[in-house]
Amino acid sequence: MKTLDLLRQKLHRHSSAAQAAASRRFFKTAPGEYGEGDQFLGITVPQVRSHLPETDNLMEEGVITLLHSPWHEERLLALLILVRRFEKARHDDPAREHLVNLYLSNLTWVNNWDLVDSSSPHVLGTWLLTHDLPILDMLANSDSLWENRIAILATQAFIRKGRFDDTLHLCLRFMQHPHDLMHKACGWMLREVGKRDDARLKQFLDQHSNQMPRTMLRYSLEKLPEAVRRHYLSK
Repeated sequence: MKTLDLLRQKLHRHSSAAQAAASRRFFKTAPGEYGEGDQFLGITVPQVRSHLPETDNLMEEGVITLLHSPWHEERLLALLILVRRFEKARHDDPAREHLVNLYLSNLTWVNNWDLVDSSSPHVLGTWLLTHDLPILDMLANSDSLWENRIAILATQAFIRKGRFDDTLHLCLRFMQHPHDLMHKACGWMLREVGKRDDARLKQFLDQHSNQMPRTMLRYSLEKLPEAVRRHYLSK
């Protein structure tokens, strides 16, 4: 049996109708919702991750087949494979550039928030630490909610290295974004900035908290003392 067929067979053994129904609700797959039409097998993230060691011999064609799958969990597995291969490659290995290009050419299938969050910081964000950044502007200018989220989540890699400017720039840019998922993502990244440099976060809040969507503001404040949170929420 082919490697991909065997992998799929093992993965699908975890399927649960009850879990699939819960996932469809959680990821908002009803008509008009952000995950409209997404299909779930009903497999938990730890169960998906448990198959990663089996994928090292999977041909790239098989990874792409998984990434183009209608099943959410198969797309997640494909993205985790890309992350695994990217992290195992040396920093100067051309394989890293190839994997980044592969990721960027398949963003159509990175189409829910967990798929973005599991891949963007680890592949695109890490790559951009040592490469030019115009791709962030392209993604931020996109009409796609998911490409917008990929842009801001990529900066999580910068935050971990003490680089905050790109995150703050994008949070300011996305302040008027129409979707709550972007407000949550920006608030989360601001919170991560504050965990490393609360003065920098407070400077941003002093300048912009009055214009921030309430969700973004609340998420950004979660790690600050209660008195500080009350101060900004009352402004």
